[in-house]
Amino acid sequence: MPIKPGETKKQCDRYCSENMKCLILFLVIHATISFGQSVFEKDFDKLAWLEGSWSRANAKPGQTGFETWIKAREKELIGIGVSLKGTDTSFVEKLKIAVKDNAIYYVADVAENKDPVYFRMIELSSDGFICENSNHDFPKKISYRREGNSLKAITSGDGKSIEFFFVRK
Repeated sequence: MPIKPGETKKQCDRYCSENMKCLILFLVIHATISFGQSVFEKDFDKLAWLEGSWSRANAKPGQTGFETWIKAREKELIGIGVSLKGTDTSFVEKLKIAVKDNAIYYVADVAENKDPVYFRMIELSSDGFICENSNHDFPKKISYRREGNSLKAITSGDGKSIEFFFVRK
């Protein structure tokens, strides 16, 4: 069957139009996924400010606390969080920030949990980060924000929020 004059152009235009729509849709989806997963291993160096010792500034009277972070490997920080009542240790938390599957995780290991809890880092800048684990009971979200030699950490979830203020030692 012969092609009628102009039919080839119509077919080509329709084909190109449909494929262009598919290409645009693909690019939008890819950009959305990439934007939503923008914290990768390559961003790890933005956490260098966290290294060192931080003393709790808003502890209750008679109590103190601190966090200390050290660089264990190129892409791993290990830390410890300690709360004291007088001279007695009332709470200890082993902490780690590490790369796993090209993502960065904040890992908290406390006696109350059978296994360490992984919080995926969803936001990272040179002055702070936010991590989430919606499957954990509490907290579901952990954020750290630095301003000069001060640090504000917030644990939150299910309408509850606890703020921790620290100053660099």
